[in-house]
Amino acid sequence: MTYFILNYKENILKNIIHFLVLTFVFFAHYVKVSAQTYPEKPLKVVVAFAPGGLADTVARALQPKLVESFGQPILIENKGGAGGTLAELQIAKASPDGYTMMIAVDSFPVNPFIYKNLNYDSFKDIQAVSMLAKVPLVLIANNNVPGNSLNDLIKYAHSKSGKFAYASPGTGTSNHLYMEYFKIISNVEMIHVPYKGGSPALTDLMGGQVEAMLISVTLANGQVRANLVKPLAVSSEKRVPLLPGIKTFSELGYPDFVAYTWAGLFLPAGVPTAIIQRLHDEFSKAIHSPDVMNRFKDLGAEVVMNSPSEFTSQIRSTNEKMGELINRKNIQLN
Repeated sequence: MTYFILNYKENILKNIIHFLVLTFVFFAHYVKVSAQTYPEKPLKVVVAFAPGGLADTVARALQPKLVESFGQPILIENKGGAGGTLAELQIAKASPDGYTMMIAVDSFPVNPFIYKNLNYDSFKDIQAVSMLAKVPLVLIANNNVPGNSLNDLIKYAHSKSGKFAYASPGTGTSNHLYMEYFKIISNVEMIHVPYKGGSPALTDLMGGQVEAMLISVTLANGQVRANLVKPLAVSSEKRVPLLPGIKTFSELGYPDFVAYTWAGLFLPAGVPTAIIQRLHDEFSKAIHSPDVMNRFKDLGAEVVMNSPSEFTSQIRSTNEKMGELINRKNIQLN
């Protein structure tokens, strides 16, 4: 009797193992086949901000190239609001089949600190694929601010006794956080005035409602060339070809002040590796095409296109560094 029971249990165990092996083989075959035939229908790119910003500009510059290489329509959906977290939630909950992706910006690593009750985990539910492009920032002042140098600005801010105001496109943006960092390293007090986007902030800067702003060279270039604002320093490692006469923060005595705004590609977690690689390859081919490269050059943007592991590492590093700054300065949504 004992023999039959043991033999029965052994047969059940064998059947379970056999079933698991068949299941593994089936899914491995399915993933291989799906990767070979991908894509079989239109792809959707969710842009985490309204039309006109860096993420939207990158998406629309790449769209025709991706249509050509994939042989499928590329649908762009702008889903702005809440610092990009509405789009992030959509991607976190999307099917991990490679047909829905997101282009987001540098607010992604800091959103977990700014928005306390996210219904997803930025690092577990979303897969970083690549930083597509980055744009350096330029510190500008309105024409009523005395002097024409970074030191002049700092002296003037000191003289205002904490009443010097700077603008940003919104709380938690790189423009805001790096200005808070600059306040620390320059030992100067400034009042933060957040706006709903870079354009209205720039308008008020030129109108004299705020004194200064850290903004992408793309958005500031026209006003700088028209002498509507004063450019004081750029945040890149080297001088920017778009504004070659403007010194870097490093040249002006702040070697650790290097900052960029960027746009990156993201997927829902769980997308098969072969599909991630296909997407990475096609985006890389599109972004390195001569006409797209020239378009980005005109905007002052630099193509990056790094690996998923490199991009993830950068995001985690920014998350840690900016998390410390946010906690130290008690930065919260107004």
